[in-house]
Amino acid sequence: MTEQRHASLGIHSMVAEGDGPDHHELLKRRQIARRLKIIAVVVLVLLAVGALRTGLSRAANAKTLEAGVAEHTAIYVKTALPKTSGNGQTVSLPGTLQGAVQAPIAARAAGYVKSWSKDIGSRVQKGDVLAEIEAPELDQQVSQAVAARAQTASTLALADSTVARWEALRKKDVVSQQDLDERRSGVVQARASLAAADANLQRLRQLEDFKRVTAPFAGVITRRNIDVGDLIDTSGRALFLLSQTDPLRVYVNVPQAYANLVKVGQAVNISQAELRGQVFKGQVTRTSASIDTATRTMQIEVSLPNRDGVLLPGAYVQVSLPLQAGGALTIPANALLFRGEGTRVAVVDEQGRIKLHAVTLGRNYGETVEVTNGLAASDRLVLNPPDSLTDGDVVTLQQPAKAAI
Repeated sequence: MTEQRHASLGIHSMVAEGDGPDHHELLKRRQIARRLKIIAVVVLVLLAVGALRTGLSRAANAKTLEAGVAEHTAIYVKTALPKTSGNGQTVSLPGTLQGAVQAPIAARAAGYVKSWSKDIGSRVQKGDVLAEIEAPELDQQVSQAVAARAQTASTLALADSTVARWEALRKKDVVSQQDLDERRSGVVQARASLAAADANLQRLRQLEDFKRVTAPFAGVITRRNIDVGDLIDTSGRALFLLSQTDPLRVYVNVPQAYANLVKVGQAVNISQAELRGQVFKGQVTRTSASIDTATRTMQIEVSLPNRDGVLLPGAYVQVSLPLQAGGALTIPANALLFRGEGTRVAVVDEQGRIKLHAVTLGRNYGETVEVTNGLAASDRLVLNPPDSLTDGDVVTLQQPAKAAI
């Protein structure tokens, strides 16, 4: 075989190898393998990114959960500082308004109600007619008394004339002295009978005046218990209830702890829930000067002017008594913990830890109470402490507020 032949054969084989079907198949396989590698790398990258994202999300969720658990398990408290009662305290106590004079109006004359002229809410003056009573039996008694008086008067006149004649006869010694003395005794008896008849007639006429029921003082009719035609007797049944509304009286029961601080002449403030924004000035007029053993309170009476008639007798009011200052600390009443071992307060230190202090209470002012022992002025108190609070508990403090006194 010649060299040219070999050369031609070599060229032919190379052309055949580059342009054959096997070569194209090989190229396709290589392209597929390359694509699979790229896809595998992309999938691995995506899986790695997803795993990283999942891990970061779980870590963030864990931190959020931990923060939520810490927030929910934390005890948030408000605090207040004790305060020295340097300007005194004011005690608010309940009271009931009453008229300065209050009296049931009854009838002295028995009979039937003829008419009435004043109803509830009517303002009357002293001497005003409230009702009239028809008493026919009393009228007949008056007529009988008048007749009896006239009869007694005529008997006295006859006895006087008889004595005059017997005295003339005695001078002539016609009758004895005994007979004259008997006639004179008859005159004395007749005069006594006439005086009794006059007294009885006057009594009946005064009773007849009671047929007109009048007001004994100026005030307001707060109750009417009669109507026309009612039968009235003298058993003491109240026909009307009359109250004097200016001034009013307020009776207040002061606890024993404050009894020594209340003095006669002390000014007080009175308010009524229905009259918002209005404060009425009163004055302590008297005290019972003793403690009721049943309630351990002392009753005081407050005089309250009511010229405009704004306040009504029987109304429920609040009486504010200003009291002298004491030297004890005062704390809000909602800082107290009542436990089986005694009264406690929760004190917070600088690290936010709770320490329960046993305290001795003094006067109770309603919203605040005195503490006479077991507390310092610098102690920070927990307001509205939960019942589960114990020594050593850690709390989260809010902005401290001073005790409202």
